[in-house]
Amino acid sequence: MFYELLLGIGLGIVGGTITGLIPGIHVNLITILVLSYVSSLLSWFSVFTIGCFIISLSVTHTFLDVLPAIYLGMPDSATALGVLPGHRYLLKGWGYMAVKLTLIGSFFGLIFGVLLIPLLILVVKLSYPILKSLMVIILLSVFVFMVIKDRKKGWSIFVFILSGVLGWLVLNTYNLKYPLFPLLTGIFGVSTLLFSIRSTSTIPEQLISSEIKLKHKVVIKSLFAAVLAGFLTSMLPGIGSSQGVVIGKEFARNAGDHGFMVILGGVNTVNFVLSLVTLFVLSKARNGAVVAVQELIGQIGLNQLLAFIAVALIVGGVGVGLTLFLGRVFSGIISRVNYRGLVFSVVLFIIVLTPFVSGFKGLLILFTATVLGLIPAIVKCSRTHAMGCLMIPVMLWFLV
Repeated sequence: MFYELLLGIGLGIVGGTITGLIPGIHVNLITILVLSYVSSLLSWFSVFTIGCFIISLSVTHTFLDVLPAIYLGMPDSATALGVLPGHRYLLKGWGYMAVKLTLIGSFFGLIFGVLLIPLLILVVKLSYPILKSLMVIILLSVFVFMVIKDRKKGWSIFVFILSGVLGWLVLNTYNLKYPLFPLLTGIFGVSTLLFSIRSTSTIPEQLISSEIKLKHKVVIKSLFAAVLAGFLTSMLPGIGSSQGVVIGKEFARNAGDHGFMVILGGVNTVNFVLSLVTLFVLSKARNGAVVAVQELIGQIGLNQLLAFIAVALIVGGVGVGLTLFLGRVFSGIISRVNYRGLVFSVVLFIIVLTPFVSGFKGLLILFTATVLGLIPAIVKCSRTHAMGCLMIPVMLWFLV
């Protein structure tokens, strides 16, 4: 049993590394395959081991998925906003620093999330009905704060509404398997890469430094924001990690880019761990991997919850080492390549990958989203307003 469990966790780490490094290959795709062949897998593994595989897969993914977002401008739904400050770090030679900042959020967010589980079990029971009824007001408040901070208020509102219309159309009319891939990659990935060509022809040598000048107050504030945002995303349907990052950013408004990267790293990891708590307390699964665990095991008990949390902590430690190692590899390679050639290669790869991930309609979405993503860069307003592509559909979902 021990070696079987060890093998399951190891395979999960390998799978999470693959899904984290290759945008378009999502954790949900792997879990769907696992559920499709579960009867055959049960000949080799126990249900609990398969559950641990899914936990390991998902936690590893939350650590490694920042690498393609920072170094290649290719985000998934959880790291879309990370492209913006992440690319700024990269162009200053601080790509590895950006990676370490997200690791601070991921690992310590995981630790804090686990420590708060006894309190959160009680809070989930009491606050779920209240938060669900207030979600539209919460998201509207976030939008108002975003607009107030921006000097180009008219353009901010225009980008928010336009992106919301595009997001609603993509999520409700095209019936694609993975609609967020072309939508978010276009708005935050391809547009960022194309616009950066104007001012940058090479990527500077990346600094591998062991020291980050980060105030304790910023770390604590950012981790608190990540845990709070992760808590909201784990409880409420329709609220994903991207919206959680937007909400967390407003809770840590003066934390700067350093704090933002900490939040980015923390939200997705905290979201997954606390989704297990939501499954335990409410019998409700809030993301694809936890849905798979629910399909396999049903309602999890306290012993199973504690075992899964222990696996998450172990895998989190491995995830830190893996991400630091691969971050060094990326940093060593990225500055040696021609930047324009890299950008065009990445854009071409995204164009080729999109039909396989989201069908040929995805190409139309990718092109439209890229044009939309260029608007904030041209008019000099914050591109975070383009998160309306997810926030407006979510608000409409709660209203309807």
